[in-house]
Amino acid sequence: MTTHALEIQQGRRFEFGKNWLRFLQVLNEDRIVEAERSLRAMLEFESLSGRSFLDIGSGSGLFSLAAMRLGAAKVRSFDYDPQSVACTLELKRRYFPAAERWTIEEGSVLDAAYLARLGRFDVVYSWGVLHHTGNMRQALENVVPLVAAGGKLFVAIYNDQGRASRGWKAVKTIYNQGWACRLLVSTVFIPHFIVRGLAGDLLRMRNPFSRYREYKKSRGMSLVRDWFDWLGGYPFEFAKPEEIFEYYRARGFTLAKLKTCGGTLGNNEFVFQKGAE
Repeated sequence: MTTHALEIQQGRRFEFGKNWLRFLQVLNEDRIVEAERSLRAMLEFESLSGRSFLDIGSGSGLFSLAAMRLGAAKVRSFDYDPQSVACTLELKRRYFPAAERWTIEEGSVLDAAYLARLGRFDVVYSWGVLHHTGNMRQALENVVPLVAAGGKLFVAIYNDQGRASRGWKAVKTIYNQGWACRLLVSTVFIPHFIVRGLAGDLLRMRNPFSRYREYKKSRGMSLVRDWFDWLGGYPFEFAKPEEIFEYYRARGFTLAKLKTCGGTLGNNEFVFQKGAE
């Protein structure tokens, strides 16, 4: 049994890849275009032509695909979860089956020996991944040498909400203890998410169904799949925005762009630029 499979069996890790396999069933052109748009907006590049792109924790493979479609000269994707690797391979099969410039493999951002073989990249992208490794601080450190001089690092890290974040960590721990716990947590929280969204929409006098249709405009993702990712996403760590800013400033990066979740549940997004060496 692999380390990854053992962690799942012991309730120490969520099956992210299984969730992504379901997401591929709803992936369409509109979602891909939104993923491209979000990359361009945050990186402030109209294209990735001539640039190399490293996708750490590629998940569904959607953003590796977006980088390819934006003209990246080289894309390298890796994930710790074998089913996530399978998802990324499936997208390559669908859209770029013969592309030698797109490499996909299984690997861990906590494996220093593996990372040392990768080289450096103009864009290093890791959205909502480093806080799921079980050692976020080490993961934050390990990505530093992967960014080329003058290159950009795009990371998204869960916001620290204090007591609320610690409460969610307990929920996620319970969720991963077996099928009965998954059913219990889903039965409690999925209706809660639906009713909360419905109440907010009615108060604002907006069509409740538009919430689901428009969610794909948020990076091309799926609201329902993100609910399960949120409930089960373990390991689970978090940080205040200023902690991430100070961490990378001390390592020679400047903050190029910041998008916060407004102090609520979710990810703060950071784009850092690495100084000359």
